[in-house]
Amino acid sequence: MSIFQFQVHMAIGEVQGVDTSQVFIRVTSAEKLSQARVGRLVAIQGQDANEWVVGLVNRVWRDPVEYKIQEPTDEIPIEQIPNELNRIQVTLVGTYLARHGTKFNHFTRAILSLPDINRLVFPLEGTALEQFMGIIGNAENGEINKPLEIGVYTLDRKAKTFLDGDKLFQRHAALLGSTGSGKSWSVATILEQACQLKNTNIILFDLHGEYTELPYAQQIRIAGPGDLTSPNDETLFLPFWLMNFEEIQSLIIDYSEQSAPNQSMAVLEAITEIKKETLLALDKRDVLESFTVNSPIPFRMESVIEFLKVKNSEEIDTGEVYKSGDNKGQPKTKQGPLYDKLTRMLIRLKNKIEDRRYGFLFQAPEKYYEYDSLFEIANTLMGHPGINSYEKPGIKIIDFSEVPSDILPIIVSLVARLVYQVQFWSDPGTDNEGRHPILLICDEAHLYLPHSPENVTERKSLENFERIAKEGRKYGVGIFVVSQRPSDVSTTILSQCNNIISLRLTNERDKSVVKNLLPDTLGGLLEVIPGLEVGEAVVVGDSTLLPTRIVLNKPNHPPKSSTIDFWKRWDSSGDKVDLLQAVENLRKQSRNK
Repeated sequence: MSIFQFQVHMAIGEVQGVDTSQVFIRVTSAEKLSQARVGRLVAIQGQDANEWVVGLVNRVWRDPVEYKIQEPTDEIPIEQIPNELNRIQVTLVGTYLARHGTKFNHFTRAILSLPDINRLVFPLEGTALEQFMGIIGNAENGEINKPLEIGVYTLDRKAKTFLDGDKLFQRHAALLGSTGSGKSWSVATILEQACQLKNTNIILFDLHGEYTELPYAQQIRIAGPGDLTSPNDETLFLPFWLMNFEEIQSLIIDYSEQSAPNQSMAVLEAITEIKKETLLALDKRDVLESFTVNSPIPFRMESVIEFLKVKNSEEIDTGEVYKSGDNKGQPKTKQGPLYDKLTRMLIRLKNKIEDRRYGFLFQAPEKYYEYDSLFEIANTLMGHPGINSYEKPGIKIIDFSEVPSDILPIIVSLVARLVYQVQFWSDPGTDNEGRHPILLICDEAHLYLPHSPENVTERKSLENFERIAKEGRKYGVGIFVVSQRPSDVSTTILSQCNNIISLRLTNERDKSVVKNLLPDTLGGLLEVIPGLEVGEAVVVGDSTLLPTRIVLNKPNHPPKSSTIDFWKRWDSSGDKVDLLQAVENLRKQSRNK
């Protein structure tokens, strides 16, 4: 039996026009028009009583009706002539079937048939709305024991909102919202749901240390200046040899210098020769046969510097000898092709190596130069309870807060690229069972996934992430973009996100970006984005059957991202502020005590 048992008097109007995805409705009275609020659901009978087309109201308006001035007649009294026309525009979002094969109360996003002209239109409210939302929740819940419950529907706050976790992550997603709209809380809510699963595998790029106190996550921190002497178990070094040749170039070569091509050629030759020597010393001849300059083979920067110093002062034999003087009989030499052309680069490289802020790259402990260290790094980043003896779920929070801002994009993308490449080269086995899916949550994505890269490090970072966005789904790597400025994020990456969770956005550029990511038919729904409450969002995409407004659940363990209350704090004591420690942290470039 259908859950929709409407009486004729419940209708708010009738179908007046239909196109492929929109229905135009004439409302019978001004009182009925008040029931047709933007964002409300309506139902229109399809081919029979078993089928109902469900739509979302995205526009409500009233048109004045103009008539030629004429004398009233007995047939049409002047008081019966309407002076206005009330209308509604509805976007069709799916079809409800009271019975579908052997199933009852089935909802699908497909529009099985368009409604006929003059069909009555009924608002979904009260019991009908509750029952319909229950069907949506059960459909999205499916057969999963622990579904992804993200909040409740704004239309009916007794109805829980479930998302399809597979479609949300495998087809990429974006969580967008202005500062203070609830992005960090939303991320924490999703993490709390994910940590209940047996073999979760998530990496969160934490740029400001907001998520460092989540008790269910493993905390990993990129080594800062204060960690170089005695690093703890949570400290991670990313030795420079993990970088590919283009990334190394962006780090040490200044392309504005005239000698940049010579510098690049010298670095290429140095790294290639030193990696060859390393593989020969380890008797890794199978790797040597197929390795390239980009192969992650451990080597020491000191060896590269010595090689470059030789090239910078190299003199080559001319093939002639001195015929007189003290040097008679000795071979003549001339300056080599790179003579004194690498000086500036060597000075720049020396400064970076000695700068403790870059210690996680150039001053890693000895164990990071062993051949097996690549496996240990990959295991730290990608391990999960199924292959590790972790006491916690496989949620890794990587704290990049002490990484210098000038190389932050390339370092974040280095981690992402390493994860992707390990997944790419994993043996897929039968039905991809050899690859355990992993999600990369890119918090503050606008800082390293820029819409318009300004330098070579940003361009290289973007290239790495764009490749993952385009191809990662095939290899079990998902991207979850989180940003307060979607207009500053690469459109290539955002266009690959088939799921959008948009919290409040007030900037016109940001709103237009989100609007361009979604079908034109949902434009009316997005108009409410500036008026959303904190923690309220519009969810659209493959992961939800019903694109609509929801109220997100609050996490049990909120991140350290709450905005400081200026006025309230000014009215209270400031005794807890330790400026002396802050000054020392500034000198040390580290918050570690």
